[in-house]
Amino acid sequence: MGSARLLVLACCALIVLVRCDDSLEARSLENPIKTSEEKELIEALQEVLEKLKNKRMPSAEKKLGWLPSCDAGEQCAIRKGARIGQLCGCPRGTSCNFYILKFRQDRTPDSSASSLQLIMSAVRSSLSREQERQLSSLFGQVKLSLLYKASVHGYTAAAFHGRCDLQGPTVVVAYNHAGFVYGAYTSRDYAQSGQYVADERAFLFSFGGERAGRSPLRYTPKLPEQAFQDGNTGPNFGALLFLKDNTAAVACTPGELYNFAPVDVHGDDPALEECEVYRVEDLGGLLEKPWRNVLWNSGKRKELLDFVKNYRPMMKGVQQARILLVGPVGVGKSSFFNSINSIFRGHVTSQAIAGSAVKSLTSQFRSYRVKAGREGKPLPFVVCDTMGLEAAAGEGLHLDDITSILRGHVVDRYQFNPRVPLQPDSLGYRKNPSLCDMIHCVVYVLDSTKLNQMTPKLWEKLTDIRSKVNLLGVPQLVLMTKVDEACHHVGVDLKQVYSSHFIDRKVQELGVFLGIPISCIIPVKNYSQELELDPSTDLLLLSAVQQMLRFADNYFDDIYLGADEDCSE
Repeated sequence: MGSARLLVLACCALIVLVRCDDSLEARSLENPIKTSEEKELIEALQEVLEKLKNKRMPSAEKKLGWLPSCDAGEQCAIRKGARIGQLCGCPRGTSCNFYILKFRQDRTPDSSASSLQLIMSAVRSSLSREQERQLSSLFGQVKLSLLYKASVHGYTAAAFHGRCDLQGPTVVVAYNHAGFVYGAYTSRDYAQSGQYVADERAFLFSFGGERAGRSPLRYTPKLPEQAFQDGNTGPNFGALLFLKDNTAAVACTPGELYNFAPVDVHGDDPALEECEVYRVEDLGGLLEKPWRNVLWNSGKRKELLDFVKNYRPMMKGVQQARILLVGPVGVGKSSFFNSINSIFRGHVTSQAIAGSAVKSLTSQFRSYRVKAGREGKPLPFVVCDTMGLEAAAGEGLHLDDITSILRGHVVDRYQFNPRVPLQPDSLGYRKNPSLCDMIHCVVYVLDSTKLNQMTPKLWEKLTDIRSKVNLLGVPQLVLMTKVDEACHHVGVDLKQVYSSHFIDRKVQELGVFLGIPISCIIPVKNYSQELELDPSTDLLLLSAVQQMLRFADNYFDDIYLGADEDCSE
């Protein structure tokens, strides 16, 4: 094809922005290419672009105003190339992030159509490979499809809705100059209904910035029935309003719907360097083979029930194994006891105070006994509940109280003081504890939906507790709660818990964080909103209790085998 024709074709193109890196691509956004004439036009344009990319068109440079460097004309939205109406000649070492070509050729008057309009695009994601990995870690096995890019389509609500309404699950991804990548996910459609939309799957997230290299932070709505406001503005999640007043900015007002510190989410830099929206397409999210085998049938449930009822500690004179629950505020420690108690009562109960609160609802040390039915005998284990851990110094369970609990010095209903640990001369201090008063197995309870929100201080406290427990030789397990909320597939069918990519990855991460074997991590679902028992929920909970009792036997084997104490009343 002659150079003259190439120049004519190039002159017919309205150059909005040209990509100048070594991975130039083009695809039609509108009508599929059908006729040979249309195919020829596309091939011609691709040839033009290839020559522009290789900078081998002196005639185009003269006639079309080639810009030898990015600062020779207006700056583009990303400050790396020339803008509308000019060709971008990026200097070496610089790469425009995207291009759009809009080609228009008027046809002859007798043509069936007056014009042919093709929009060719290679709008590229601004996510680096590592950033995409971190973003994907919030979902599991998904495909992210770019729908909207503000620097291309415009920092306006109209541009956003024109490309993102009725697209199903989407995630907004914002970038700022401080290096933060943050945003919001909803599993619902944007539809400009003017109403709040309920979405239990919605969340805000943040990574990068000062937290570069660490797992993303994840914030769930305080009121899932008001997850986001579906208006005609930019994406509005209450605490974060993107494209504020049709500008490259975010309005940040945490507290009512989502609770977070702005410095943690975007480093107190609400100005947008870029804003993108991706469609989140579920790729199945299930492993080909479960990583732990479970028999999901009534026979297995009965087997587990019988095991727990017939269990007897291996130490002579010890009537009940004592299991200590430790974990942050609101992870489900008290709910776990209530769930176990419900199974043996035959209906959902709530003996221990449980719920969702900023501060721990448990302020006392409690030793709960489970009965085999309303009039039945106590089962051979005791669940010990503690005050929740908190990151701030002087808040939550004091670390020194852990040692006292493990050694059996803390009596039932002792009132914790977060600032002052239990002293030998304090009321509630048991001076001469027996083996029956000590803890035989420690269980760390963690919320699978909030692992990424745990602060370094909180992880540090857990590590310190692990060290204290290790010194005393007490076996340790981890309960990962709320798995039905963490993974959609598990929420639909609890039997998929060991086939979920997401749960599998969280278990692996948790094992690394705590330095604990995967075999010691047990995912469970507590009873929280149900009124009737569920066999699958029971199976996971009873399996957890079975492991706790087996670990308690390990304690007796390793530490007190051969001792002869009588704890009978």
